[in-house]
Amino acid sequence: MTNRLQNKRVAMLVEKGFEEVELTEPKKALEEAGAKVEIVSPQPGWVRSWRHTEWGQDFPVDRALGKASSEDYDALVLPGGVMNPDRLRMNQDAVSFVRAFFEQGKPVAAICHGPWTLIEADVVMGREVTSYPSLRTDLKNAGARWVDRDVVVDNGLVTSRKPDDLPAFCRKMVEEIAEGRHARLAP
Repeated sequence: MTNRLQNKRVAMLVEKGFEEVELTEPKKALEEAGAKVEIVSPQPGWVRSWRHTEWGQDFPVDRALGKASSEDYDALVLPGGVMNPDRLRMNQDAVSFVRAFFEQGKPVAAICHGPWTLIEADVVMGREVTSYPSLRTDLKNAGARWVDRDVVVDNGLVTSRKPDDLPAFCRKMVEEIAEGRHARLAP
């Protein structure tokens, strides 16, 4: 898998309270495949993770959301956690950033509660997705076809349910990013 993603740049969009392992494991998989990964956040400097039931460590922000453009990246990853996507979906710049990846046909991967931001970006209509089970009704109400599987791929969009699904999520995420743009990713 080494160098499979050489010359690919991937943004990981997070806010305070992202689930730590849902950033660290995908980031590791992407870097091992040769991608350059940047943490993008509305929070300047550092952003704090959540580790299961308590605060986790702080991570350096590589690029402030206000200075980031989807044009600078080949793909987007949205870690979950409850607080993180809830904050992102209330931030119009974050929602616009996410939507731009779909408009450009670039791969997007979201795990756990990450699809909340996809709902706000209005990009799930007609797509098959999965998520943490509590988002099922939200996704169905937004027009998605929700299924209960460890990983779902819908033409460049990769979704998974929870941290236990990270091995399958990371494999499919790397695969979709390696394939590049997808003609039907736009909403």
